[in-house]
Amino acid sequence: MGRDVLGLHGVGCSVMGRRRKLYDRIVGGQSDANIPFEQTVNMLKSLGFDERISGSHHIFTREEIEEAINLQNVGGECKPYQVKQMRTVLRKYNLRREL
Repeated sequence: MGRDVLGLHGVGCSVMGRRRKLYDRIVGGQSDANIPFEQTVNMLKSLGFDERISGSHHIFTREEIEEAINLQNVGGECKPYQVKQMRTVLRKYNLRREL
């Protein structure tokens, strides 16, 4: 049959695929607007970043990465200037292979 009984075959792969697609969209730099906040948070967590929250700021750190990534949720999206800062970090450390 090829599918499991619950119809969940490949669910993990599709989540990874969405995270890679979002990563590529951020790193590609075509537009820093309309980047979904919650999906970005989930992507960063899957890359091993720890999140702490200070007011409206979600600050992501990872032991071997010098820079912190700071994001704010505005209407369900990340602020464009913060997406640009995040892109710099993601490019510097080439983290896509970890997704």
